[in-house]
Amino acid sequence: MISENPKRFAVVSWFNGRLERKGEFTLYRLIRFIQSKRPDIVAMDSVTELGDDLRKFLRALPGGTKLVQVTGRPGEQRSLQSLAREHGIRTTDRFDPYEEAKLSALLASKGVGYEVLAFEDEVVIKVTRGRSHGKGGWSQDRYRKRVHNLVRDKVREIEDRLRRANIPFDLEVEEKDYGLAKGEFRVYASREELMGLIKPARGGDVEVRIQPVERAELGFTPLRGEEAIHERRSIIVGIDPGITVGIAAIDLSGRIVALHSERNMPVGEVFRFISDVGHPVIVATDVNPAPGFVEKIARSFKANLFVPRESLRVEEKNELLRNLGVSVDDDHQRDALAAAYKAYLRLKPKLEHVDSKLREAGLTRKADEIKALVIQGYNLGEAMQKVTLRERPKEEEAPEERPSVDVTPYIKRIRELERRVEFLERENAELREIIKEQRRTIGRLERRIADYDEEVRKKVLRERELEAKVKRIEVLEKQLREAKAVIERLSRDLVHVKRMNVVEIRGSAVPLKVMNVLSWRELEKLEREIGVKRGDVLFVVNPAGAGRAIAEELVEKGIRALITEKPLPESVREVLREAHVPFFTGDELDVKRVDEFAVVERETLERAIETLLAEWEKEDREKEAEKFLRLIEEYRLERLKELKRKAAEESRKP
Repeated sequence: MISENPKRFAVVSWFNGRLERKGEFTLYRLIRFIQSKRPDIVAMDSVTELGDDLRKFLRALPGGTKLVQVTGRPGEQRSLQSLAREHGIRTTDRFDPYEEAKLSALLASKGVGYEVLAFEDEVVIKVTRGRSHGKGGWSQDRYRKRVHNLVRDKVREIEDRLRRANIPFDLEVEEKDYGLAKGEFRVYASREELMGLIKPARGGDVEVRIQPVERAELGFTPLRGEEAIHERRSIIVGIDPGITVGIAAIDLSGRIVALHSERNMPVGEVFRFISDVGHPVIVATDVNPAPGFVEKIARSFKANLFVPRESLRVEEKNELLRNLGVSVDDDHQRDALAAAYKAYLRLKPKLEHVDSKLREAGLTRKADEIKALVIQGYNLGEAMQKVTLRERPKEEEAPEERPSVDVTPYIKRIRELERRVEFLERENAELREIIKEQRRTIGRLERRIADYDEEVRKKVLRERELEAKVKRIEVLEKQLREAKAVIERLSRDLVHVKRMNVVEIRGSAVPLKVMNVLSWRELEKLEREIGVKRGDVLFVVNPAGAGRAIAEELVEKGIRALITEKPLPESVREVLREAHVPFFTGDELDVKRVDEFAVVERETLERAIETLLAEWEKEDREKEAEKFLRLIEEYRLERLKELKRKAAEESRKP
């Protein structure tokens, strides 16, 4: 910055290895310049120089352009000159604004610095009507309905595109006139991810506005992971996303350094919490596939993402925590800690190997930094060399000496190299054009793949629907076969019933009232449904378990006879015999039975009843005669005793 009031900035550009001084810019001209050139990086030594205009400046940056503070995170900043010396950049006047701008550009080109994050990885998309409906009337009503239908169609179109791109979102709508008055999407992705997928629209009947969600506080993330590794403690972070977010952090020796859970914790708060603990080299989850929330955090920190081969079971998580010997406050902390520790166990053999090599080389003091670089993808030799060179103090630059030799060959060589650079720059530009074309081709092919995936999905749905219909047909065919079997059985029964009706009408048969068991409940059911009157003949399928009480009840009701499939209990037989109520088995009378109906030939029944009653009458007469003879015998014996007693008394008299 050249001056603070009004704000004026010294601007230089770095492109294809060439520095160019652009001059002094006001804040407004600087924003216009950035929007026209669309650079990858806008580098500053301190973003606090923008003051109250910082957020306005960030909102004005075009898509894909990063604002980078090269001196580091707030509270951990270093001077431009020390950073330049560390990265081998020659410095001159430290008070020259253009020198500061040049150093900022060169350091950012080497990946030094922290990107300033003003927005969450969330975007709000609002779909509303584009113009007023005007006052009432039939034509205005039709126009209003048409606009609401257009809003509904646009909401459906955006919803379909987000689903096909597999981007998570929430949707709130306001229904009106069989359409939608407005729709609001909360999309959980960055604005860059929506580029080319959802476009803003204004001026027509339907308006689409896209607004990224601003962070409550600015975030800072390193341009390159190894820079953060050098400056801050390296950690492995486990995250359990959801309504309640669980966060766990362990160092590269497996020790727990942080454990936290919080309800409704936004992405920015998660980012800040992790940044305060250290720099994550691995972000881990306990489920497969990884949730989008976890992927987003990993991308923000440029960390490796750890996903288990299959989602961890609760038993496995509890076993991991028992091995650590710790207790947690809730399931979210447990899941996050299990994910982080699982990632550490996966890397543990490699980390132990690194430890053994570092002990041999005497570099145990820088063990964590070297381990982090190995996790980032460096081999062990490269990581050790990088850390060693970084620690080695920079040698003082030798003072310039006047050439004592002929410099003509060197000048010639410089010119050859300049021509070579120009050739490479042209070749680089051509290759960039080829890359752009290839990217367009890739985008076109990806869209074709998405369309093909949709066709495959529809085909699978059709096949599933067909399979469901085939199964339904099989079930219905089975039910049809069962119904036919029932119909055949009922037809046969109907024939028997008709025959029994004919027999009954002719008077040659007696209908029987059927009971399944001889019990009080079955008797009450029979009385309730068809009644039991005097002179009825009952048919009992299974009389087992019946007692005297129910037999006496049947006698009181005045039934004419009782027929059973199985023999009657002795107590029931005794009651019926005493009351002269005939009882038979079905085999004795040739009972014909169909389901709940039974009949017996009248002639057979009458003959059986008459025969049984005659037998009982004969038995009763015989019993009466025996009884009478027994009484006479008893009287004779008593009379004989009386005569003997009197004779004895008379013989004793004088």
